[in-house]
Amino acid sequence: MIVTGEIGIRMMAAIFEKPGLENLKVIDNVERPRIDDHSVLIKVKKTGINPIDYFVVTGALPKIEPIPHIPGAESSGIVEQIGQHVNDCQIKKGDRVVVHNKVFDGTCDMCLNGLDMICRNGGLIGAITNGGFAEYIAVPERNVFKIPDDLDWDIAASLPVTSLTPYHALQEASLRINEYLLVFGASGNTGMIAVQLGKKMGAKVIAVSKDSWIKNDYGADYVISDYAKVPEQVKEITEGKMADVVLNSLGVRTWDNSFACIGMNGRWVTCDDEPYLSILVNLFTIIANKR
Repeated sequence: MIVTGEIGIRMMAAIFEKPGLENLKVIDNVERPRIDDHSVLIKVKKTGINPIDYFVVTGALPKIEPIPHIPGAESSGIVEQIGQHVNDCQIKKGDRVVVHNKVFDGTCDMCLNGLDMICRNGGLIGAITNGGFAEYIAVPERNVFKIPDDLDWDIAASLPVTSLTPYHALQEASLRINEYLLVFGASGNTGMIAVQLGKKMGAKVIAVSKDSWIKNDYGADYVISDYAKVPEQVKEITEGKMADVVLNSLGVRTWDNSFACIGMNGRWVTCDDEPYLSILVNLFTIIANKR
C-alpha cells in the first residue's frame, strides 16, 4: 500500500485528546490526512452534528480511534485527490460527493450476507477513524458516492444516517407490496424517509404526525394526527386488519400505542434514541396474533 499526498500540509479541525465536550478544540494546525491507493481525499463542504458525535466526544462509545481524534459522522464535499487504484470513471477530482459513514471490511460473514452495517470488524467514520469536523477527510473509495449538482450540501451530508436507518429497519421487517406500513413520528428525519421508502416499496403508508404536509409533500396515504386515537383510526383505515409493519422512531412513550396497532403476523421495528432505558413489555400484546 502506498500513501500519497504532501507531508506537512496543515488544516483546521475540531479535535480532542481526551473525552469531554470541554476538551473539543478548533485549531488550525492539524496535519491534513494523506490517502492510500484505494482512498479518496475530500474537501469538506458541510458536516452534520449527530448524536453519534456527542457519544464520541464524551467517551460514551467503547472504541475511539485514533487519539487525538477528529469527530464527525456526516460529511459531504468535493473530491480533492484519489488514490492510484481508485476507479476514475466512478470517482474523480472535482466530483460532488457524500460520505457513507459505515466502516466495513467486505469479507466477514456479515458483509458476505449483505449485512455490512453490522460488520464484525467495522464501525463508524468519525468514531474508529477521523471524521468530518475538519477541512479535509480521507475515506475508502467504497464509502464515497456522487451526488447531483442540485442537491444541497447539508441535505447530502445528513442522508447516510437519516436514510439508512429506516431503510435497514424496513428491510428487516420485510415490508411487501400492498402491506400497511404505520410510521410513528412521520414528520421527523427518520419518519420522512420511512414514508418515502414505504411508498417506493409499494406499501400503503399511514403516517402518525401532527403535520398534514407529510401527505402532500411525501406521499403518505393517510395521516393520523391524534396520538390518543391511533389504534382506533388504524383499525378503521385497514378495515380491522391493523398494520402489517409498524415503525416507531419516537421512543418508549409511544410503544404501547404502537404495539396495539400490529396486525396478524405483523412486524414491529424501532430506531429510537433511548438505548439505555430498562423497558417492561407486555409480551401477550405482541404474541397474541403471532406478531
